[in-house]
Amino acid sequence: MSETFYAKLALIVLSSIAVRWSIAKHDYSGYNKPPMFGDFEAQRHWMEITVNLPPHQWYTNTTENDLLYWGLDYPPLTAYHSFLCGLLAKWINPDWVALNTSRGLQTYHHKLFMRYTVLFADLLTYIPACILVFISQYSYSENDKLKGIVVLLLLPGLALIDYGHFQYNGVSLGLTLMATWALGIKWDLLGAVLFCLALNYKQMELYHALPFFCYLLGSCFQLGTARGSIKLMMLAMVVLISFGFCWLPFLSSIEAVHSVLVRLFPFNRGLYEDKVANFWCTLSVLIKLKAILTVENLVFLCLGSTVLLLLPSSVHLLVKPSIKRFKLALINSSLVFFLFSFHVHEKSILLALVPSCLQVVDQPLAISWFISISSLSMLPLLVKDGLLIPAIATTVLSMELIRLFFTPLHGKPFVLKLLYTASLIGSCLLAVVSQTLTPPPHLPDLYTVMIAAYCFAHFAVFLVYFHYLQLTS
Repeated sequence: MSETFYAKLALIVLSSIAVRWSIAKHDYSGYNKPPMFGDFEAQRHWMEITVNLPPHQWYTNTTENDLLYWGLDYPPLTAYHSFLCGLLAKWINPDWVALNTSRGLQTYHHKLFMRYTVLFADLLTYIPACILVFISQYSYSENDKLKGIVVLLLLPGLALIDYGHFQYNGVSLGLTLMATWALGIKWDLLGAVLFCLALNYKQMELYHALPFFCYLLGSCFQLGTARGSIKLMMLAMVVLISFGFCWLPFLSSIEAVHSVLVRLFPFNRGLYEDKVANFWCTLSVLIKLKAILTVENLVFLCLGSTVLLLLPSSVHLLVKPSIKRFKLALINSSLVFFLFSFHVHEKSILLALVPSCLQVVDQPLAISWFISISSLSMLPLLVKDGLLIPAIATTVLSMELIRLFFTPLHGKPFVLKLLYTASLIGSCLLAVVSQTLTPPPHLPDLYTVMIAAYCFAHFAVFLVYFHYLQLTS
């Protein structure tokens, strides 16, 4: 790489940090909304719990840990992250994590502290992962690598959720990108460890688990019986060791493990979270499945549908493992999970959006389109958090950068240009209508449902398209 490359890279990273911090100046989930105070309070409360209670009480309901008040429901690595942040918070100001008396804290300096923890986490995980995953693409020119890094670093949905709404999605997604980078340079054991860490940070990384499993297992088959068996045993060993270290404080008894698992997979929460742009929510406009099926039946229905639709992509990758197919399988797997699995949140589209951006150099039109629809799908949530203006600004910025970098419509058929333009106009109209017109009293969620159905139709087409790309690659 040339000196000019690294100078431009430094400018890109600093610009991405500036965009993130400008979003952080806005409100967050639950601001001035007692008694639960939203996701911001959830993250703060986990710091309070982990820094004041022993690990065996983190996931269990006690007099000092009321699980109905933002009980910890992410895997152990998230808990350890909360513990480290809690230690730092306690050192700066013990009142920020005082047990049971710090609930709903909304002071300026604490907000600043929380925002800095997200930025620091990104500097350690997501930002270097974005750089590594594109630098390792030896078939790309330096300019294409920089352009790809820009798109990933300025991805609107992720920045809006982590720095606006407030979460740490960049950690698990960054670890997944690092694992993808490791597989791309043939460091498969490191890739397995990094993905285990991602999965132990957020259980939603199960969306990406099957592509990792199929690619690594398929790579073992390619080596033949002897070498493949050795590699498979080494992979199994590093996976078991990684999980063992992450779960060590909770392996004292079956009950301790069970208490964590129950929190990670809460099947009593319902088919989907709010109005989400997936199949089941869209189908509910016509058929109210939640009214005619039990929760157990819904779980099995979602499981069967998801497994069935995962088979084409997964079997193809298992039989013909390659890093190109693996990256496409990440998109296909996460989209299938988002569209058909049980209890999906609108933020889960990030699990498909981030790996899709790895295709931006080769598929700029599809990725620009996907970014716009993903932002629209999260619009009701972002509006609820007071993030309408940054949502519009960052989405337009991202799409405009792709247009300038790659001219995605150049040379495309007129029909495709027409469809793309019509889709964007439809997105804009839905966004404007949802913010300017009052829905009928008997249909208070009319515009939210319209947005969800509109986005689902697009995501279904994207699912078919990305499957086509993988299966014909």
